[in-house]
This record gives sequence, structure tokens and C-alpha cells, in this order.
Amino acid sequence: MLLIRPLIAGLVAAGLAASQTPPQEVFRTGVNVVVAPTVVTDRNGDYVNGLRPQDFRLSDNNKLQSIKVDVTWVPISLVVAIQANSSTEPVLPKIQKIAPLFKPMVVGDQGEVAIVAFDHRIQVLQDFTSDTDKLDVALKKIKPGSSSSRMVDAVVEATNMLRRRSPERRRILLLISETRDMGSSGKIREALTALQFENVIVYSVNINRLIGTLLGKPQPPRPDSIPFTARPLPPGVPPTPQTAAQVTGNASNSGNVIPVIVELFKQVKAIFVDNPIEVFTKWTGGRERSFLTERDLENAIMGVGNELHSEYLITYTPNNKEEGGFHEIAVTVPDRNVKVRTRPGYWVASRF
Repeated sequence: MLLIRPLIAGLVAAGLAASQTPPQEVFRTGVNVVVAPTVVTDRNGDYVNGLRPQDFRLSDNNKLQSIKVDVTWVPISLVVAIQANSSTEPVLPKIQKIAPLFKPMVVGDQGEVAIVAFDHRIQVLQDFTSDTDKLDVALKKIKPGSSSSRMVDAVVEATNMLRRRSPERRRILLLISETRDMGSSGKIREALTALQFENVIVYSVNINRLIGTLLGKPQPPRPDSIPFTARPLPPGVPPTPQTAAQVTGNASNSGNVIPVIVELFKQVKAIFVDNPIEVFTKWTGGRERSFLTERDLENAIMGVGNELHSEYLITYTPNNKEEGGFHEIAVTVPDRNVKVRTRPGYWVASRF
């Protein structure tokens, strides 16, 4: 059994997304298997294939481990979770065209895909299938909804869907969304615990929030709190709502500039503070991509597929399982000029 439940965390403190600092409480559990999806690239960024199990070295908290490396192709169960709120309306037509990319590039002949859309609702538009036509129909059903974006709750729902698939399959979640959450009832810590416990790897294709801000439909203006008849106007100008708006420049005719400035500040802040997507991808061994154009989106989807086809799945039973707290994972390929990327580690579960 390749993908079995790892030695997990009970997990990340509530401040993980902001600080990445280990929690004060220590968690422990019994012996299980840790899964470390690993990507190896050369100095040009090309994937390195054909490595043998003996080429790898893995340390857990600086202790060398006995590992198993699976170099064969394992069928994939993939959930594609798509943000479908009002701010993504400008990009939904691009997203609705990507169904043909899933079968050949991401899931292969034995793979299966499910489609989930989320705003204030979590909608399973298509359960797992290998039929591209059904996926295309499901994508066409996506309509822009409310201003909410329950991304964390969608991650939890997708994880529950993947949990019910065979543990012999690779479990992948692809998020196509902005990097922020708006309105989830679940917590990042809980979602990440479930992801790691069920061996789900998260990849993301991020929607730039400025696209929605600049191209999306503006929100209806707030009503003017001062009656137009009370507005001071130049001599000879009739006191009508239109003339008052032209003189005072209220929200009904002002440019939609403030939200753009706010988003710019948020973009800068995001450099220093982890967003939920960054947490999910980083701590499960996945990767973030982004897009602006339809071609960018297609390339991002194909990039995820190429990485999945080039990944090595390393599993091991830790020989230092009694150590509480965070376990750092480091994978190397000695004597090769390559770059190795894997999940940074895991947290030990079950409070004592």
C-alpha cells in the first residue's frame, strides 16, 4: 500500500499562516508511514527522471532514514476546486475551457477528476469521472455567485471526497482561486491536518485579485447620507441628484480606485505573511502557479501535470518517532548537481 496515513500532526497552531512558528503544545502518536512527494530538477529547471531508489537520501530531524522510493506511475484521483464568486467573473470563461487538459496531462488513462465550485456555497458539480465530456459540462455550469469565498471550507470538502478514494491512488487537490479566504467556518489548521492525514497534495493556479478588482462589476454605491437638496451648489445650478453628484463626486460617479490601492497593500503584505494557499501547497509538497491570460492558465495546468508525472514518492517509517513536535524532512541526491524539492516536514499527532 503506497499512500497510507502518515505520521501526522495534530498540527499547526492557529498562527501558522502568519508565522510558521511551531505551536507550544507537543503532539505525539504511534508509528505510521510518512509520505514525501519529491521533485528533482537540474540546473536548467528541467525534471530529472530515471533516478533509482538508492540515489536518494532522506533525513528526518537530521537522522538518516530507511526509505522506499516508488518510481512507477500511480493512478490519480484529482479534485479541482474553483472559486466562483463575483470577483472571478472576468476569468471564468477561461477556466470553463480547461476540461480537455485534465485527462492527458494530469490524470492519465486511469485517472479520475471531480469538479467543485465555491463562493458562499460548496457545490460538487461533478463527482469523480474519467469522462472529459462530463467534466466539460460541469465546468460550463459554473456561474459567478456572491462576494464570499469559502476556500478553506472547500479544501475540507475536497479532502473528504479524496478520503473516500482508494489509498492506492494518489490524492491531488488543484485549487483555482484567489489566495485569500472570505467566509469559511473551518480553520486553516483543521484543513491542513486533514490534508496531511489523508496524504493529499495541494497544487494551486492562483487568480490575481487585481483582475477581479479592475475588470469585475463594481459594487452598487452606498446611498448618499446627505439629501441632494441640502448640498451647497454654485449659483444657478438646479439641486438635482445628478448635479449634486457631479459637484461633490460621490460614490455613484467616482472611479473604482480605492479598492485597487487596498489590493496593492494586500499584495505587499502577502510577501511577508503566508496566505492559506501558500500554507496548503508548502506543507503538503505541492506548488503555486498563477495566470493572467488563457494561455497562462493552460500552461499552468500542464505544468501541474508534468510535475505529477515527474514526481518520486518517497515513504518511510521514522526511526525517531518518539520525538515530539515538528519533524523536518530533507531529501538529497548525493553526487548529482540537482535541486530537490519535497514537503518541509510534518507534525506529530495526538495530544499527551
